[in-house]
Amino acid sequence: MLSRLVDLALPPRCPGCGATVAAQGRFCAGCWSSLRFLGPPWCDGCNRPFDHHRGEGSRCAACLADPPRHAGVRGAVAYGPVARTVALRLKYAGRTAYAATAAGLMLRHLPPDAGLLVPVPLHRRRLWWRGYNQAALIAAALSRLSGVPADPRVLERHRATPPLRDRGPRERRAAVQGAFRVPGSARDTIRDRALVLVDDVYTSGATADACVATLRAAGAASVTILAWARVIDADAH
Repeated sequence: MLSRLVDLALPPRCPGCGATVAAQGRFCAGCWSSLRFLGPPWCDGCNRPFDHHRGEGSRCAACLADPPRHAGVRGAVAYGPVARTVALRLKYAGRTAYAATAAGLMLRHLPPDAGLLVPVPLHRRRLWWRGYNQAALIAAALSRLSGVPADPRVLERHRATPPLRDRGPRERRAAVQGAFRVPGSARDTIRDRALVLVDDVYTSGATADACVATLRAAGAASVTILAWARVIDADAH
């Protein structure tokens, strides 16, 4: 009864456009149909979608030339207008409930051997300014859905990094080099475990790659990157 009254006073809204919907966290038909859900066929190394099936274990040219240190990059949806709106509202507008919306669609890409969910960390100053880490909220929601534990303490961003949006690939890598660390107390927690690095948006991979390198150097058996949205095409920005 109380929930009905709440829905009448504050009806659930579509995370993409704000239209009234049947239940909290659901998308309207228009936004739902505009989402591009990612999945096979894709590169066996980086999970970049292929336009057709190329055979089991096929890899893209980039992964053949330079095999990645991660165990894959999985995104629930391609980065586009609706995915961008959800990410921005979660990140900057305090719509923390959207973390559960993202997690619900990311769940199907969670590796079966996942042992620990690790959110991409914020520097303490940015965390203080924003009040929360959107990646940590998504990881916590994924943990509740999957039963896989999440721990935001095993990876730290001990050095503040500048915005990466307008930088080239080499500048992005340089900006995040040495910015992350695994505290000594957390090394036993991640040693020989299959980790899942959780983030809201995967763009160039510079930040995620730096996190993966740090976690692998600290003893993680493998690190799969899992994001709400992944930039696939150059015009997706």
